[in-house]
Amino acid sequence: MQEKEIQIPIADPRELFGTNDKRLNIIKKQFSKLKIIGRGNTLKVAGEPAEIELFEDKLQQIFNHIESYNSLNDQQLLDLLQGENKQFFNAKASEILVYGPGGTQVRARTANQQRMVESIGKNDMVFAIGPAGTGKTYTAVALAVRALKNKEVKRIILTRPAVEAGENLGFLPGDLKEKLDPYLQPLYDALMDMVHYEKLSDYFERNTIEIAPLAFMRGRTLDKAFVILDEAQNATIPQMKMFLTRMGASAKFIVTGDASQVDLPNRQPSGLIKAVNLLRNTEGIGIVELDGSDVIRHRLVKRIIDAFEKDERKPKDQSDRKEKDSRD
Repeated sequence: MQEKEIQIPIADPRELFGTNDKRLNIIKKQFSKLKIIGRGNTLKVAGEPAEIELFEDKLQQIFNHIESYNSLNDQQLLDLLQGENKQFFNAKASEILVYGPGGTQVRARTANQQRMVESIGKNDMVFAIGPAGTGKTYTAVALAVRALKNKEVKRIILTRPAVEAGENLGFLPGDLKEKLDPYLQPLYDALMDMVHYEKLSDYFERNTIEIAPLAFMRGRTLDKAFVILDEAQNATIPQMKMFLTRMGASAKFIVTGDASQVDLPNRQPSGLIKAVNLLRNTEGIGIVELDGSDVIRHRLVKRIIDAFEKDERKPKDQSDRKEKDSRD
């Protein structure tokens, strides 16, 4: 019989233990031959040396998962404990896509982001679909900047449908560009993480990097360019068809969007959903679906997404009744 004390290297041990020690109990059930006690930042374990060694190996996989994904749910814990950890991804070992200002290393940080990297290497067009915070846009911009720096393309074109997400852009001062710049700010933010300010200003001035509303793509042929359509769930079906048919012979296209956040008025169908359904098995087109395990913002973002998705799965009358009760 051997006893060992193991330090928990994560900031909040509750990520490992779960609410009311729910996850710790899952771990104890999986390693029933061991006596496991969790206190604060420490795990005390007693049992046969071989069983403890296996426990430590699994525990390290769990710690690595939490570090990479900044989250852990019960199913992921079970998969890791039972060896079904195909989704585990070592972010530190992934390929560096670009070096940003100050030597910042930009790389895929989750398994599905890495699938985006691999898919654009095999296909000229990739759809990346998933909820907020999964790094769809950021990874796509990194791939575009890499292609430009490697002289694989001559230009980067970033576009979004000019659909108002609950706000009215009309009150904003200035010309059309000045009105739209705040709406396109996430694209600027990603670029500023990856390109020095002076160089980025030069790219904009020379039109090497262009950011424009989707409507501005009509009638153009986008060739020798890396083109990203962001927030594509807000493109109508005619707009999506128009955009996809702008593709030149030497272009790369990435289309990103969140099918659960369609802001189109009058319940118009989303062009993104239609395109994915039509093109899913088309040769030369890759489709990568990201999910809650790819969320790399604050850990609360994943919990928020889970809460909304759980609510959306309820019957509408039940959800409405709950909201009414909370108001009363």
